[in-house]
Amino acid sequence: MSNETVLRMANIDKRFGGVHALDHVTFEVRKGEVHVLMGENGAGKSTLMKILDGLYEADEGEIYLDGEKVNIKSPVEAKALGVAMIHQELSMCANMTVAENIFRGEEPTNKFGLVDFKTMNKNAQKILDDMGMALNARSQVRDLSIAEQQMVEIAGAVSRNAKVVIMDEPTSSLTEKEIKELFVIVNDLKAKDVGIIYISHRMNETFEIGDRITVLRDGGYVATCDVAGLTEDDIIEMMVGRSIGEVYAGERAEGGEVVLDVQHVSNEKLKDCSFQLRKGEILGFSGLVGAGRTELMRAIFALDKIDSGEITLFGKKVHFKNPQQAIDAGIGMVPEDRRGCGLVLGHSVGTNLTITVLKKFIKGIRVDKKKENAIIDEYWQKLSIKTTGPQQICGDLSGGNQQKVVISKWLAAEPRILIMDEPTRGIDVGAKHEIYQLMRQLAKEGVSIIFVSSDLPEIINMSSRVVVMHEGEISAILDGATEEFTQQKIMRFATTTGGGVQ
Repeated sequence: MSNETVLRMANIDKRFGGVHALDHVTFEVRKGEVHVLMGENGAGKSTLMKILDGLYEADEGEIYLDGEKVNIKSPVEAKALGVAMIHQELSMCANMTVAENIFRGEEPTNKFGLVDFKTMNKNAQKILDDMGMALNARSQVRDLSIAEQQMVEIAGAVSRNAKVVIMDEPTSSLTEKEIKELFVIVNDLKAKDVGIIYISHRMNETFEIGDRITVLRDGGYVATCDVAGLTEDDIIEMMVGRSIGEVYAGERAEGGEVVLDVQHVSNEKLKDCSFQLRKGEILGFSGLVGAGRTELMRAIFALDKIDSGEITLFGKKVHFKNPQQAIDAGIGMVPEDRRGCGLVLGHSVGTNLTITVLKKFIKGIRVDKKKENAIIDEYWQKLSIKTTGPQQICGDLSGGNQQKVVISKWLAAEPRILIMDEPTRGIDVGAKHEIYQLMRQLAKEGVSIIFVSSDLPEIINMSSRVVVMHEGEISAILDGATEEFTQQKIMRFATTTGGGVQ
Protein backbone atom coordinates (compact mmCIF):
# COMPACT_ATOMS: atom_id res chain seq x y z
CA MET A 1 0.00 0.00 0.00
CA SER A 2 1.28 3.42 -1.02
CA ASN A 3 1.03 6.54 1.12
CA GLU A 4 0.13 8.48 -2.02
CA THR A 5 -3.49 9.67 -2.09
CA VAL A 6 -5.49 8.75 -5.19
CA LEU A 7 -8.82 10.20 -4.02
CA ARG A 8 -9.70 13.07 -1.72
CA MET A 9 -13.29 14.18 -1.06
CA ALA A 10 -13.06 17.39 0.95
CA ASN A 11 -15.85 18.88 3.09
CA ILE A 12 -18.65 17.19 1.18
CA ASP A 13 -22.04 18.51 2.26
CA LYS A 14 -25.43 17.32 0.99
CA ARG A 15 -29.03 17.99 2.00
CA PHE A 16 -32.27 16.43 0.79
CA GLY A 17 -34.95 18.87 1.90
CA GLY A 18 -34.82 18.88 5.68
CA VAL A 19 -32.49 15.86 5.88
CA HIS A 20 -28.78 16.66 6.32
CA ALA A 21 -27.40 13.55 4.60
CA LEU A 22 -23.72 14.57 4.72
CA ASP A 23 -22.26 17.18 7.07
CA HIS A 24 -18.94 18.41 5.59
CA VAL A 25 -17.36 14.95 5.35
CA THR A 26 -13.72 14.53 4.30
CA PHE A 27 -12.65 11.13 3.00
CA GLU A 28 -9.34 9.99 1.48
CA VAL A 29 -8.19 6.81 -0.27
CA ARG A 30 -4.59 5.84 -0.94
CA LYS A 31 -3.25 3.99 -3.94
CA GLY A 32 -3.22 0.22 -3.47
CA GLU A 33 -5.35 0.14 -0.32
CA VAL A 34 -8.69 -1.35 0.62
CA HIS A 35 -10.45 1.42 2.52
CA VAL A 36 -13.51 0.07 4.31
CA LEU A 37 -16.36 2.56 4.64
CA MET A 38 -18.71 1.70 7.49
CA GLY A 39 -21.71 3.12 9.30
CA GLU A 40 -25.36 2.42 9.91
CA ASN A 41 -27.85 2.59 7.06
CA GLY A 42 -28.63 6.26 6.70
CA ALA A 43 -25.16 7.23 7.98
CA GLY A 44 -24.31 8.74 4.59
CA LYS A 45 -22.13 6.05 2.97
CA SER A 46 -24.27 5.56 -0.12
CA THR A 47 -24.83 9.31 -0.55
CA LEU A 48 -21.08 9.96 -0.40
CA MET A 49 -20.40 7.24 -2.99
CA LYS A 50 -23.23 8.41 -5.27
CA ILE A 51 -21.63 11.85 -5.28
CA LEU A 52 -18.32 10.27 -6.26
CA ASP A 53 -20.08 8.24 -8.98
CA GLY A 54 -21.86 11.31 -10.35
CA LEU A 55 -25.37 10.24 -9.43
CA TYR A 56 -25.73 13.13 -6.95
CA GLU A 57 -24.17 16.59 -6.92
CA ALA A 58 -22.73 17.84 -3.64
CA ASP A 59 -24.08 21.11 -2.24
CA GLU A 60 -20.59 21.96 -1.02
CA GLY A 61 -17.14 20.40 -1.17
CA GLU A 62 -14.53 19.30 -3.69
CA ILE A 63 -13.27 16.04 -5.22
CA TYR A 64 -9.66 15.41 -6.23
CA LEU A 65 -8.32 12.45 -8.24
CA ASP A 66 -4.53 12.09 -8.34
CA GLY A 67 -4.33 15.59 -6.91
CA GLU A 68 -6.41 17.22 -9.66
CA LYS A 69 -9.79 18.76 -8.91
CA VAL A 70 -12.60 17.08 -10.86
CA ASN A 71 -16.27 17.84 -11.41
CA ILE A 72 -18.20 14.59 -11.81
CA LYS A 73 -21.69 15.14 -13.19
CA SER A 74 -22.66 11.62 -14.25
CA PRO A 75 -21.62 7.95 -13.94
CA VAL A 76 -20.33 8.16 -17.53
CA GLU A 77 -17.98 10.97 -16.51
CA ALA A 78 -16.99 9.02 -13.39
CA LYS A 79 -15.98 6.01 -15.51
CA ALA A 80 -14.03 8.24 -17.90
CA LEU A 81 -12.12 9.67 -14.92
CA GLY A 82 -11.32 6.19 -13.59
CA VAL A 83 -14.06 5.62 -10.99
CA ALA A 84 -15.89 2.28 -11.23
CA MET A 85 -18.82 1.45 -8.95
CA ILE A 86 -20.28 -1.97 -8.15
CA HIS A 87 -23.72 -1.40 -6.69
CA GLN A 88 -25.18 -3.46 -3.84
CA GLU A 89 -28.39 -4.11 -5.77
CA LEU A 90 -27.86 -5.80 -9.11
CA SER A 91 -28.19 -3.61 -12.20
CA MET A 92 -27.86 -6.30 -14.84
CA CYS A 93 -29.84 -6.24 -18.09
CA ALA A 94 -31.46 -9.67 -17.89
CA ASN A 95 -32.21 -9.96 -21.61
CA MET A 96 -28.62 -9.29 -22.64
CA THR A 97 -25.64 -11.65 -22.66
CA VAL A 98 -22.84 -11.70 -20.13
CA ALA A 99 -20.51 -10.05 -22.66
CA GLU A 100 -23.05 -7.33 -23.47
CA ASN A 101 -23.40 -6.54 -19.76
CA ILE A 102 -19.65 -6.42 -19.20
CA PHE A 103 -19.12 -3.97 -22.07
CA ARG A 104 -22.41 -2.13 -21.73
CA GLY A 105 -21.92 1.39 -23.08
CA GLU A 106 -18.37 0.58 -24.22
CA GLU A 107 -19.02 -2.07 -26.88
CA PRO A 108 -16.20 -2.56 -29.43
CA THR A 109 -17.23 -1.59 -32.95
CA ASN A 110 -16.11 -2.50 -36.47
CA LYS A 111 -15.15 -0.12 -39.29
CA PHE A 112 -18.84 0.40 -40.06
CA GLY A 113 -19.60 1.60 -36.53
CA LEU A 114 -21.55 -1.54 -35.67
CA VAL A 115 -20.99 -3.65 -32.54
CA ASP A 116 -18.23 -6.19 -33.12
CA PHE A 117 -19.82 -9.11 -31.29
CA LYS A 118 -17.00 -11.54 -32.09
CA THR A 119 -14.39 -9.28 -30.49
CA MET A 120 -16.67 -8.40 -27.60
CA ASN A 121 -17.39 -12.06 -26.80
CA LYS A 122 -13.69 -12.95 -27.08
CA ASN A 123 -12.59 -10.11 -24.79
CA ALA A 124 -15.37 -10.81 -22.28
CA GLN A 125 -14.48 -14.50 -22.13
CA LYS A 126 -10.84 -13.62 -21.46
CA ILE A 127 -11.88 -11.36 -18.58
CA LEU A 128 -14.05 -14.11 -17.10
CA ASP A 129 -11.32 -16.72 -17.52
CA ASP A 130 -8.68 -14.46 -15.98
CA MET A 131 -10.98 -13.94 -12.99
CA GLY A 132 -11.45 -17.71 -12.61
CA MET A 133 -15.18 -17.51 -13.33
CA ALA A 134 -16.70 -20.59 -14.96
CA LEU A 135 -19.14 -18.61 -17.11
CA ASN A 136 -19.82 -18.42 -20.83
CA ALA A 137 -19.66 -14.88 -22.20
CA ARG A 138 -22.52 -15.70 -24.58
CA SER A 139 -24.91 -16.85 -21.82
CA GLN A 140 -28.05 -14.85 -21.14
CA VAL A 141 -27.90 -13.07 -17.78
CA ARG A 142 -31.51 -14.08 -17.02
CA ASP A 143 -30.31 -17.70 -16.86
CA LEU A 144 -27.67 -16.99 -14.19
CA SER A 145 -28.02 -17.27 -10.43
CA ILE A 146 -27.92 -14.11 -8.29
CA ALA A 147 -24.37 -14.96 -7.27
CA GLU A 148 -23.28 -15.36 -10.89
CA GLN A 149 -24.95 -12.07 -11.85
CA GLN A 150 -23.10 -10.37 -9.00
CA MET A 151 -19.79 -11.71 -10.31
CA VAL A 152 -20.59 -10.48 -13.83
CA GLU A 153 -21.22 -7.00 -12.44
CA ILE A 154 -17.88 -7.14 -10.64
CA ALA A 155 -16.19 -8.29 -13.86
CA GLY A 156 -17.71 -5.37 -15.75
CA ALA A 157 -16.45 -2.85 -13.20
CA VAL A 158 -12.94 -4.16 -12.60
CA SER A 159 -12.26 -4.89 -16.29
CA ARG A 160 -11.84 -1.15 -16.88
CA ASN A 161 -8.58 0.57 -16.04
CA ALA A 162 -9.99 2.19 -12.93
CA LYS A 163 -8.10 4.33 -10.43
CA VAL A 164 -10.78 3.84 -7.77
CA VAL A 165 -13.18 0.90 -7.50
CA ILE A 166 -16.22 1.22 -5.21
CA MET A 167 -17.53 -2.14 -3.97
CA ASP A 168 -20.90 -1.79 -2.22
CA GLU A 169 -21.68 -5.04 -0.38
CA PRO A 170 -20.08 -7.09 -3.20
CA THR A 171 -20.22 -10.41 -1.31
CA SER A 172 -23.85 -10.28 -0.17
CA SER A 173 -24.92 -12.97 -2.67
CA LEU A 174 -21.67 -14.90 -3.02
CA THR A 175 -20.63 -18.29 -1.71
CA GLU A 176 -17.50 -18.70 0.42
CA LYS A 177 -15.63 -19.98 -2.64
CA GLU A 178 -16.74 -16.99 -4.70
CA ILE A 179 -15.79 -14.60 -1.89
CA LYS A 180 -12.26 -16.05 -1.87
CA GLU A 181 -12.11 -15.58 -5.65
CA LEU A 182 -13.23 -11.97 -5.24
CA PHE A 183 -10.55 -11.35 -2.64
CA VAL A 184 -7.95 -12.65 -5.09
CA ILE A 185 -9.21 -10.04 -7.56
CA VAL A 186 -9.11 -7.35 -4.87
CA ASN A 187 -5.51 -8.19 -4.00
CA ASP A 188 -4.61 -8.12 -7.70
CA LEU A 189 -6.12 -4.63 -7.98
CA LYS A 190 -4.17 -3.52 -4.90
CA ALA A 191 -0.96 -4.70 -6.52
CA LYS A 192 -1.80 -2.46 -9.48
CA ASP A 193 -2.13 0.57 -7.14
CA VAL A 194 -5.91 0.76 -7.53
CA GLY A 195 -7.67 2.34 -4.55
CA ILE A 196 -10.62 0.26 -3.39
CA ILE A 197 -13.53 1.60 -1.35
CA TYR A 198 -15.14 -1.42 0.28
CA ILE A 199 -18.59 -1.05 1.86
CA SER A 200 -19.64 -4.04 3.94
CA HIS A 201 -21.49 -4.87 7.14
CA ARG A 202 -19.59 -8.15 7.51
CA MET A 203 -17.00 -7.58 10.19
CA ASN A 204 -14.91 -10.62 9.25
CA GLU A 205 -14.42 -9.17 5.75
CA THR A 206 -13.24 -5.88 7.22
CA PHE A 207 -10.48 -7.62 9.13
CA GLU A 208 -9.58 -9.98 6.28
CA ILE A 209 -9.39 -7.54 3.39
CA GLY A 210 -9.30 -4.01 4.86
CA ASP A 211 -6.25 -1.77 5.37
CA ARG A 212 -8.00 1.27 6.82
CA ILE A 213 -11.54 2.02 7.94
CA THR A 214 -13.58 5.22 7.99
CA VAL A 215 -16.78 5.36 10.04
CA LEU A 216 -19.69 7.72 9.37
CA ARG A 217 -22.59 8.32 11.74
CA ASP A 218 -25.74 10.35 11.03
CA GLY A 219 -24.12 12.01 8.03
CA GLY A 220 -21.01 13.05 9.94
CA TYR A 221 -17.40 11.88 10.01
CA VAL A 222 -16.45 9.85 13.12
CA ALA A 223 -12.94 8.48 12.56
CA THR A 224 -10.39 6.92 10.20
CA CYS A 225 -8.23 4.12 11.67
CA ASP A 226 -5.88 1.37 10.58
CA VAL A 227 -7.74 -1.95 10.67
CA ALA A 228 -4.77 -3.59 12.37
CA GLY A 229 -5.23 -3.30 16.12
CA LEU A 230 -8.98 -2.71 16.00
CA THR A 231 -11.54 -5.13 17.44
CA GLU A 232 -15.09 -5.78 16.29
CA ASP A 233 -16.38 -4.07 19.42
CA ASP A 234 -14.26 -0.99 18.64
CA ILE A 235 -15.91 -0.65 15.23
CA ILE A 236 -19.43 -1.24 16.52
CA GLU A 237 -19.05 1.35 19.25
CA MET A 238 -17.82 3.89 16.67
CA MET A 239 -20.80 3.10 14.47
CA VAL A 240 -23.65 2.96 16.95
CA GLY A 241 -22.35 3.68 20.43
CA ARG A 242 -23.18 0.23 21.82
CA SER A 243 -21.17 -2.96 22.38
CA ILE A 244 -21.56 -6.18 20.42
CA GLY A 245 -23.10 -7.91 23.44
CA GLU A 246 -26.02 -5.50 23.29
CA VAL A 247 -26.72 -6.26 19.61
CA TYR A 248 -28.05 -9.76 20.37
CA ALA A 249 -29.38 -8.89 23.83
CA GLY A 250 -32.53 -10.77 24.77
CA GLU A 251 -33.85 -14.19 25.74
CA ARG A 252 -34.05 -17.04 23.25
CA ALA A 253 -37.65 -17.80 22.17
CA GLU A 254 -38.28 -21.51 22.80
CA GLY A 255 -41.80 -21.85 21.41
CA GLY A 256 -44.88 -23.92 22.32
CA GLU A 257 -47.21 -26.20 20.36
CA VAL A 258 -46.58 -27.05 16.71
CA VAL A 259 -48.23 -24.56 14.32
CA LEU A 260 -46.64 -25.65 11.04
CA ASP A 261 -45.79 -29.25 10.14
CA VAL A 262 -43.97 -29.77 6.83
CA GLN A 263 -43.60 -33.44 5.90
CA HIS A 264 -41.68 -34.95 2.97
CA VAL A 265 -42.02 -31.90 0.70
CA SER A 266 -40.32 -32.36 -2.65
CA ASN A 267 -40.15 -30.68 -6.04
CA GLU A 268 -37.46 -30.28 -8.70
CA LYS A 269 -35.25 -28.36 -6.23
CA LEU A 270 -36.25 -29.98 -2.91
CA LYS A 271 -35.84 -33.54 -1.67
CA ASP A 272 -38.05 -34.99 1.08
CA CYS A 273 -37.94 -31.97 3.42
CA SER A 274 -39.58 -32.33 6.85
CA PHE A 275 -39.60 -29.99 9.86
CA GLN A 276 -41.93 -28.46 12.46
CA LEU A 277 -42.39 -24.87 13.61
CA ARG A 278 -43.67 -24.07 17.10
CA LYS A 279 -45.75 -21.17 18.34
CA GLY A 280 -43.63 -18.18 19.41
CA GLU A 281 -40.43 -19.81 18.16
CA ILE A 282 -37.63 -18.33 16.07
CA LEU A 283 -36.58 -21.27 13.90
CA GLY A 284 -33.34 -20.67 12.01
CA PHE A 285 -32.54 -22.01 8.54
CA SER A 286 -28.89 -22.22 7.57
CA GLY A 287 -26.89 -23.55 4.64
CA LEU A 288 -24.65 -22.46 1.81
CA VAL A 289 -25.90 -20.46 -1.18
CA GLY A 290 -28.00 -22.79 -3.33
CA ALA A 291 -28.76 -25.19 -0.48
CA GLY A 292 -32.51 -24.86 -1.03
CA ARG A 293 -33.50 -22.64 1.91
CA THR A 294 -35.24 -19.99 -0.19
CA GLU A 295 -36.78 -22.66 -2.43
CA LEU A 296 -38.35 -24.36 0.59
CA MET A 297 -39.77 -21.04 1.81
CA ARG A 298 -41.20 -20.35 -1.66
CA ALA A 299 -42.85 -23.77 -1.67
CA ILE A 300 -44.46 -23.18 1.74
CA PHE A 301 -45.70 -19.76 0.58
CA ALA A 302 -47.10 -21.25 -2.66
CA LEU A 303 -44.75 -19.32 -4.91
CA ASP A 304 -43.37 -22.65 -6.19
CA LYS A 305 -45.20 -25.89 -6.87
CA ILE A 306 -44.95 -28.84 -4.48
CA ASP A 307 -44.79 -32.20 -6.29
CA SER A 308 -45.19 -34.37 -3.20
CA GLY A 309 -45.48 -34.10 0.58
CA GLU A 310 -47.89 -32.50 3.02
CA ILE A 311 -48.19 -29.22 4.92
CA THR A 312 -50.28 -28.99 8.08
CA LEU A 313 -51.08 -25.49 9.33
CA PHE A 314 -52.60 -25.00 12.79
CA GLY A 315 -53.71 -28.63 12.83
CA LYS A 316 -55.29 -28.67 9.34
CA LYS A 317 -53.79 -29.93 6.09
CA VAL A 318 -53.49 -27.17 3.50
CA HIS A 319 -52.90 -27.10 -0.25
CA PHE A 320 -52.28 -23.48 -1.20
CA LYS A 321 -52.68 -22.69 -4.89
CA ASN A 322 -51.25 -19.18 -4.64
CA PRO A 323 -49.57 -16.83 -2.13
CA GLN A 324 -52.82 -15.00 -1.38
CA GLN A 325 -54.24 -18.19 0.12
CA ALA A 326 -51.14 -18.47 2.31
CA ILE A 327 -51.54 -14.85 3.40
CA ASP A 328 -55.24 -15.37 4.18
CA ALA A 329 -54.25 -18.39 6.30
CA GLY A 330 -51.91 -16.27 8.42
CA ILE A 331 -48.49 -16.57 6.74
CA GLY A 332 -46.35 -13.57 5.75
CA MET A 333 -43.05 -13.62 3.87
CA VAL A 334 -40.21 -11.09 3.86
CA PRO A 335 -38.34 -12.10 0.67
CA GLU A 336 -34.59 -12.33 0.14
CA ASP A 337 -34.71 -9.84 -2.76
CA ARG A 338 -36.32 -6.83 -1.10
CA ARG A 339 -36.01 -4.55 -4.14
CA GLY A 340 -37.16 -7.06 -6.75
CA CYS A 341 -39.88 -8.85 -4.77
CA GLY A 342 -40.56 -6.93 -1.56
CA LEU A 343 -41.19 -3.36 -2.65
CA VAL A 344 -42.75 -1.23 -5.34
CA LEU A 345 -39.74 1.07 -5.57
CA GLY A 346 -41.42 3.83 -7.55
CA HIS A 347 -44.20 4.23 -4.97
CA SER A 348 -44.23 5.92 -1.59
CA VAL A 349 -43.40 4.47 1.81
CA GLY A 350 -47.07 4.79 2.77
CA THR A 351 -48.29 2.90 -0.30
CA ASN A 352 -45.83 0.08 0.32
CA LEU A 353 -46.73 -0.12 4.01
CA THR A 354 -50.41 -0.69 3.27
CA ILE A 355 -50.23 -2.82 0.13
CA THR A 356 -50.99 -6.07 2.01
CA VAL A 357 -53.96 -4.64 3.94
CA LEU A 358 -55.93 -2.67 1.34
CA LYS A 359 -59.14 -4.42 2.44
CA LYS A 360 -58.85 -2.75 5.86
CA PHE A 361 -59.52 0.74 4.49
CA ILE A 362 -60.93 0.31 0.98
CA LYS A 363 -64.62 -0.61 0.64
CA GLY A 364 -65.75 -0.65 -2.96
CA ILE A 365 -64.66 2.70 -4.36
CA ARG A 366 -64.45 4.36 -0.94
CA VAL A 367 -61.07 4.89 0.70
CA ASP A 368 -61.00 5.50 4.44
CA LYS A 369 -58.00 7.87 4.52
CA LYS A 370 -58.13 8.20 8.31
CA LYS A 371 -57.74 4.44 8.79
CA GLU A 372 -55.09 4.27 6.05
CA ASN A 373 -53.04 7.02 7.68
CA ALA A 374 -53.40 5.38 11.09
CA ILE A 375 -51.87 2.15 9.72
CA ILE A 376 -49.05 4.05 8.04
CA ASP A 377 -48.27 6.09 11.16
CA GLU A 378 -48.31 3.01 13.43
CA TYR A 379 -45.73 1.00 11.50
CA TRP A 380 -43.68 3.91 10.20
CA GLN A 381 -43.05 4.90 13.81
CA LYS A 382 -42.92 1.38 15.26
CA LEU A 383 -39.91 0.46 13.12
CA SER A 384 -38.31 3.93 13.22
CA ILE A 385 -38.16 4.18 9.43
CA LYS A 386 -35.88 7.10 8.56
CA THR A 387 -37.65 9.07 5.84
CA THR A 388 -38.66 12.61 5.05
CA GLY A 389 -42.22 11.33 5.54
CA PRO A 390 -44.62 8.58 4.36
CA GLN A 391 -44.75 10.22 0.93
CA GLN A 392 -41.05 9.64 0.23
CA ILE A 393 -40.40 7.22 -2.66
CA CYS A 394 -39.12 3.82 -1.45
CA GLY A 395 -36.43 3.67 -4.11
CA ASP A 396 -34.74 6.70 -2.50
CA LEU A 397 -34.38 5.07 0.94
CA SER A 398 -31.27 3.37 2.29
CA GLY A 399 -31.16 -0.43 2.20
CA GLY A 400 -31.89 -0.74 5.92
CA ASN A 401 -34.92 1.51 5.74
CA GLN A 402 -36.22 -0.29 2.65
CA GLN A 403 -36.02 -3.52 4.64
CA LYS A 404 -37.94 -1.96 7.51
CA VAL A 405 -40.70 -1.00 5.05
CA VAL A 406 -40.89 -4.60 3.79
CA ILE A 407 -41.16 -5.94 7.33
CA SER A 408 -43.72 -3.28 8.26
CA LYS A 409 -46.05 -4.16 5.42
CA TRP A 410 -46.17 -7.76 6.62
CA LEU A 411 -46.64 -6.77 10.26
CA ALA A 412 -49.63 -4.70 9.15
CA ALA A 413 -51.17 -7.94 7.86
CA GLU A 414 -50.87 -9.38 11.41
CA PRO A 415 -49.42 -12.78 10.41
CA ARG A 416 -49.34 -15.71 12.81
CA ILE A 417 -46.29 -17.11 10.98
CA LEU A 418 -43.65 -14.82 9.48
CA ILE A 419 -41.01 -16.14 7.08
CA MET A 420 -37.97 -13.83 7.07
CA ASP A 421 -35.50 -14.69 4.29
CA GLU A 422 -32.13 -12.96 4.86
CA PRO A 423 -33.81 -9.97 6.60
CA THR A 424 -30.48 -8.47 7.65
CA ARG A 425 -28.61 -8.85 4.33
CA GLY A 426 -26.87 -5.57 3.58
CA ILE A 427 -28.10 -4.03 6.84
CA ASP A 428 -25.90 -2.18 9.32
CA VAL A 429 -25.37 -3.24 12.93
CA GLY A 430 -27.79 -0.69 14.34
CA ALA A 431 -30.62 -1.73 12.02
CA LYS A 432 -29.85 -5.39 12.72
CA HIS A 433 -30.24 -4.75 16.45
CA GLU A 434 -33.64 -3.18 15.84
CA ILE A 435 -34.77 -6.11 13.70
CA TYR A 436 -33.52 -8.64 16.27
CA GLN A 437 -35.43 -6.88 19.03
CA LEU A 438 -38.54 -6.78 16.87
CA MET A 439 -38.25 -10.51 16.17
CA ARG A 440 -37.94 -11.30 19.88
CA GLN A 441 -40.95 -9.11 20.66
CA LEU A 442 -43.04 -10.78 17.94
CA ALA A 443 -42.09 -14.21 19.29
CA LYS A 444 -43.15 -13.13 22.80
CA GLU A 445 -46.50 -12.11 21.33
CA GLY A 446 -46.93 -15.62 19.89
CA VAL A 447 -45.84 -15.03 16.29
CA SER A 448 -43.82 -17.94 14.92
CA ILE A 449 -40.78 -16.89 12.86
CA ILE A 450 -38.81 -18.82 10.25
CA PHE A 451 -35.47 -17.04 10.06
CA VAL A 452 -33.33 -17.77 6.98
CA SER A 453 -29.80 -16.39 7.26
CA SER A 454 -26.27 -16.94 5.97
CA ASP A 455 -24.84 -15.13 9.00
CA LEU A 456 -23.89 -17.88 11.46
CA PRO A 457 -23.45 -15.66 14.56
CA GLU A 458 -26.98 -14.28 14.20
CA ILE A 459 -28.41 -17.74 13.53
CA ILE A 460 -26.73 -19.04 16.70
CA ASN A 461 -27.78 -16.09 18.85
CA MET A 462 -31.35 -15.67 17.60
CA SER A 463 -32.68 -19.19 16.99
CA SER A 464 -34.06 -21.79 19.40
CA ARG A 465 -33.32 -24.47 16.80
CA VAL A 466 -31.56 -24.47 13.43
CA VAL A 467 -32.55 -26.41 10.33
CA VAL A 468 -29.47 -26.97 8.17
CA MET A 469 -29.89 -27.60 4.43
CA HIS A 470 -27.57 -29.06 1.81
CA GLU A 471 -28.34 -29.47 -1.90
CA GLY A 472 -32.11 -29.30 -1.47
CA GLU A 473 -32.24 -31.62 1.55
CA ILE A 474 -32.47 -31.05 5.31
CA SER A 475 -29.21 -32.46 6.63
CA ALA A 476 -29.69 -31.59 10.31
CA ILE A 477 -31.98 -29.98 12.86
CA LEU A 478 -29.94 -28.74 15.82
CA ASP A 479 -31.38 -27.76 19.21
CA GLY A 480 -30.11 -24.57 20.83
CA ALA A 481 -30.09 -26.26 24.23
CA THR A 482 -27.47 -28.83 23.19
CA GLU A 483 -23.69 -28.72 22.91
CA GLU A 484 -24.02 -29.33 19.16
CA PHE A 485 -25.35 -25.80 18.66
CA THR A 486 -22.11 -24.36 17.25
CA GLN A 487 -20.97 -22.70 14.04
CA GLN A 488 -18.66 -25.64 13.38
CA LYS A 489 -21.51 -28.16 13.57
CA ILE A 490 -23.72 -26.05 11.34
CA MET A 491 -20.98 -25.76 8.71
CA ARG A 492 -20.33 -29.48 8.89
CA PHE A 493 -23.95 -30.30 8.10
CA ALA A 494 -24.14 -27.49 5.50
CA THR A 495 -21.54 -29.35 3.46
CA THR A 496 -22.84 -32.90 3.92
CA THR A 497 -26.20 -34.67 3.71
CA GLY A 498 -27.94 -36.43 6.60
CA GLY A 499 -26.90 -37.60 10.05
CA GLY A 500 -28.23 -34.80 12.20
CA VAL A 501 -31.99 -34.64 11.85
CA GLN A 502 -33.62 -34.78 15.28
